[in-house]
Amino acid sequence: MPIVAQSTETTDWVSRYADEVIEESERRAPGKPVVVASGLSPSGPIHLGNLREVMTPHLVADEIRRRGHEVRHLISWDDYDRYRKVPNGVVGVDDSWGEHIGRPLTAVPAPKGSPYPSWAEHFKAAMVEALGELGVEFDGISQTEQYTSGTYREQILHAMKHRGDIDAILDQYRTKKAPAKKQSQKPLDEAELEAAEGSGAAADDDGTGSAGYFPYKPYCGDCGKDLTTVTAYDDDTTELTYTCTACDFSETVRLSEFNRGKLVWKVDWPMRWAYEGVVFEPSGVDHSSPGSSFQVGGQIVGSIFGGKQPIGPMYAFVGISGMAKMSSSKGGVPTPGDALKIMEPQILRWLYARRRPNQSFKIAFDQEIQRLYDEWDKLEGKVADGSALPADVAAHSRAVGTAVGELPKTPRPMPYRTLASVADITAGAEDQTLRILSELDPADPLSSLDEVRPRLDRAEAWINTQVPADQRTVVRKEADTELIKSLDDQGRASLRLLLDGLDSHWSLDGLTHLVYGVPKVQAGFSADATPKELPAEIKVAQRTFFALLYHLLVGRDTGPRLPTLLLAVGQERVRKLLGE
Repeated sequence: MPIVAQSTETTDWVSRYADEVIEESERRAPGKPVVVASGLSPSGPIHLGNLREVMTPHLVADEIRRRGHEVRHLISWDDYDRYRKVPNGVVGVDDSWGEHIGRPLTAVPAPKGSPYPSWAEHFKAAMVEALGELGVEFDGISQTEQYTSGTYREQILHAMKHRGDIDAILDQYRTKKAPAKKQSQKPLDEAELEAAEGSGAAADDDGTGSAGYFPYKPYCGDCGKDLTTVTAYDDDTTELTYTCTACDFSETVRLSEFNRGKLVWKVDWPMRWAYEGVVFEPSGVDHSSPGSSFQVGGQIVGSIFGGKQPIGPMYAFVGISGMAKMSSSKGGVPTPGDALKIMEPQILRWLYARRRPNQSFKIAFDQEIQRLYDEWDKLEGKVADGSALPADVAAHSRAVGTAVGELPKTPRPMPYRTLASVADITAGAEDQTLRILSELDPADPLSSLDEVRPRLDRAEAWINTQVPADQRTVVRKEADTELIKSLDDQGRASLRLLLDGLDSHWSLDGLTHLVYGVPKVQAGFSADATPKELPAEIKVAQRTFFALLYHLLVGRDTGPRLPTLLLAVGQERVRKLLGE
């Protein structure tokens, strides 16, 4: 792959953050790699809203790499979070999974039929695969491994020793009225929910029980759940006593040797900032309200752990347009993997790169995906001829590749809407698909479907998974003789003009000229006349003519673009269906 080493030299949002992060990193840790971070909870399907948590720092990290700096993009897998509830619609999961509520995600079995050893690994794997396809390089950190190996022991003991100071910080927000719930973007971040709702029956949201405040919560040594309450702790011996409200188990352990528990979220997050030296980490709108984890963490990281809060832009909501047949196994929430089945990685990267983090946007699973691809192809043309705006050039550059090189692309990117129409009409028959696509441009015929892959595969997947059956195109088997007989002289004449021109116009451009030209010629104008030269009535005549053709070919008022439809049906069959 070619190396993309140069900076994009723009003032787009990515470049501005890269400037700020490089400067801040040199101030905090001169000469060391720049550290950016993301956090994901594999508590269920990791969806397209969560992807912004990764793409925002990825794009900034990639720009920093392009400038020749060493950078680490950490993804913390919050797989030591508690299993909160049984999600709806996940295949292989029933009410029996409720018995695992309160256990670490890595201690919960994977859905039935999964090849992975745990719930966390099952959902993590799908995200890792999607990130690989998107060209996202990262260092993954399992919080289960970090905690159970004793990596954070020193930080845990330090937090317990300074629990009074932490309690005082948290107390500033306890008496404040909870903010109204916003549409969550991290969504829903398991750790934030834990902090907001509480993780144990006998303790409040931040670890306060009858024995006082403790920023640490053990997982029970008997049932494995976190429905525990710390009842005593000795700073000198580090002896900690807890009871479990789920199974009445109780024990005393030495925290200096104990690895089966974790810091509560509002302490855990700032601890990690300090431990990893994170300079840049975005957060969703749910983390930006008064008393949120990001705000509280900003106080705790410095006063308790001697670190600094990362530069942290708030990112806005990512919406979805469509999802006509989104699989119920995904719980109705589309994942990056779902999007990559219907669009190429470049397009998905572009959607995140072209909007500032605080700008919301939608990802299309409906007909809008065709317009999106048209917009992308137009941008590609402008970049190629040098007419694109600098910010658009930057977004395009970040979409097509990374500092490592360009992503694989379709060698001959035909219009997505054309490929979708052909896939619709042919039902995926490769011989028919190759015939039709080869006839689009007789002067430069397609020699193999590999030339239009993977875009063709994405378009076909979109047709098969997102277009409802009643909107699919089914070509008539026999001519509608009754409709043909009912036509007036003008209607019959329009069909005759079309049929007489098929031989000499059998290409995509030729048929486009022909079907738009028939009503013009019938009205006494040249087939080459431009809209400015024509009266408004011509548009009405064209719509009437198009509706007639759709009825005769597919039995509906509308359908795929007529030139593509005619090519797909084939000239011999078109003549038969039009009554010749």
